[in-house]
Amino acid sequence: MAFDGFTVAAIVHELNSVLIEGRINKIAQPEKDELLLTIKASGNQYRLLLSANPSLPLCYLTDENKVSPQVAPAFTMLLRKHLNNARIISITQPDFERIIDFELEHLNELGDVCRKHLLVELMGKYSNIIFIDDDNKILDSIKRVNAMTSSVREVLPGCDYFVPHQEGRVNPMSLSRQEFEKLIGDRDNGEIYKVIYQSIVGMSPMQASELCVQAKVSPDADISQVKDTEALGRISAAFASLMNRVSLCDFAPVILLENGVVKDYSMVDAPSYTGENKRMADSPSKLIEGFYKEKETINRSRAKSADLRKIVSIILERDSKKYDIQLKQLKDTEKMEKYRIYGELLHTYGYGIEEGAKQVKLVNYYDGEEIVVPLDESLRAMENAKKYFDKYAKLKRTKEALETLTVEVKEEIDHLQSIMNSLEFATKEEDINEIKEEMIECGYIRRKGGKTKQRFKSRPLHYISSDGFDMYVGKNNYQNDELTFKVANGGDWWFHAKGIPGSHVIVKSEGRELTDKTFEEAGRLAAHYSKGSKSDKVEIDYLKRKDVKKPNGSKPGFVVYYTNYSMMCYSDIEGIRAVEE
Repeated sequence: MAFDGFTVAAIVHELNSVLIEGRINKIAQPEKDELLLTIKASGNQYRLLLSANPSLPLCYLTDENKVSPQVAPAFTMLLRKHLNNARIISITQPDFERIIDFELEHLNELGDVCRKHLLVELMGKYSNIIFIDDDNKILDSIKRVNAMTSSVREVLPGCDYFVPHQEGRVNPMSLSRQEFEKLIGDRDNGEIYKVIYQSIVGMSPMQASELCVQAKVSPDADISQVKDTEALGRISAAFASLMNRVSLCDFAPVILLENGVVKDYSMVDAPSYTGENKRMADSPSKLIEGFYKEKETINRSRAKSADLRKIVSIILERDSKKYDIQLKQLKDTEKMEKYRIYGELLHTYGYGIEEGAKQVKLVNYYDGEEIVVPLDESLRAMENAKKYFDKYAKLKRTKEALETLTVEVKEEIDHLQSIMNSLEFATKEEDINEIKEEMIECGYIRRKGGKTKQRFKSRPLHYISSDGFDMYVGKNNYQNDELTFKVANGGDWWFHAKGIPGSHVIVKSEGRELTDKTFEEAGRLAAHYSKGSKSDKVEIDYLKRKDVKKPNGSKPGFVVYYTNYSMMCYSDIEGIRAVEE
């Protein structure tokens, strides 16, 4: 999620509470589009990160320091010249834009008091950090923008600073309920949430959707469906409540999760997320720092797993083609019994067959029916019999070999599909590394640099059922084996999606009878962490752990069982309490 007006408002409120009257002690530029300010205020020292990165513009307080280049860039030198020991007079958000205006007071070379503004524009690819004087003249910026780059606004020393007008968008802080209803109701068509965020300054798609959810209106519904209706009134009431919270600085920073994975965040309320899908943060800065660190970790893991997924996909495609060919060849071996009978009949009745015959009708003494046996007219009857016996022997050898090979290839396909399933749910680097180690051991990839086998401290997922039972989910085949055969005892319950790759789910019974609710929740976990997770319902096998066996020499995660119960389960795991390990 990019910075919206509500995020900026929350950050501005936080910065005002700790930085006003503070003095800038250090100015560093660790990246080409990033500033790190050290500020002393009220006897404390704070670090303020300002980033104009086009893909990730940020502004937040942090405890982390960053290494600066040995030679400071020109923009940094200019800021140091003017703003060393400068006092922070005010921190504002102009017109609810994604802009933070730091008003700073300092002494010039003559000792006179002067005021300058450091503006942080958090606007995606147009993000910038701009330094202006009190007459609105640009002194410099971290990214200079000339007329060739932008026809809307030049950002160069000596140019007047102004905020580009957002056509059709209105400042929500000055918008009454009636004006909101008119603004939204005047639109003829379009999805409601899109109409809202396209009409309001600082509104994000996520926040617009949450407004609709709060008003009990589908965000995807067309605006024509709510015009001049009670629904529009509910949306405007939700909007008024939201803006009232902002005006009172009543922020509640919360990280939003989906199935235990970080998805989004909000500085106010997000009614579509409930219970375990919300994680409160101590402050807007803590939320932003934690959220983007976690997202970065996930993205880095995804990028790392992409290479592994590609390797698995290539091998899977190869093995699937091989398996199809083998099945076709195996089907062809069904002819071998016919060839054996042809050979036996020719061997028995061959003395009466004329030379040069193309075929002969003979009585099959196995069923008493007459059959036609094709002949090679250039060969005698016994030679034709030998030819058929040779074909039979060849197909028999082929069948015996294929019966073994098809099983091996099918097992490899199943194993690769289980690895692919594990990669889909891997969110941490240690999870990826553990899967990679499995692929190395199974010969799918080579170990680089002659390194020895590595073990990674990756733990299974841990949930607690509504009735207090511990439930564990393996994130890869190593964990599946460990959960099933080391963590679980014979009296615990084991769950797995029927006939498709998926995680082993263990419910620790601790000598108690499992409740129906626990069976249902464990089944939902098994459905969610399987290849069938995108299906509405998945068939789940469940049984006592003592009845699950692992054949000698089988691949990681592979088990067999001969008696089980089954049930259909939803793949949605919302409401199941996850335990942070």
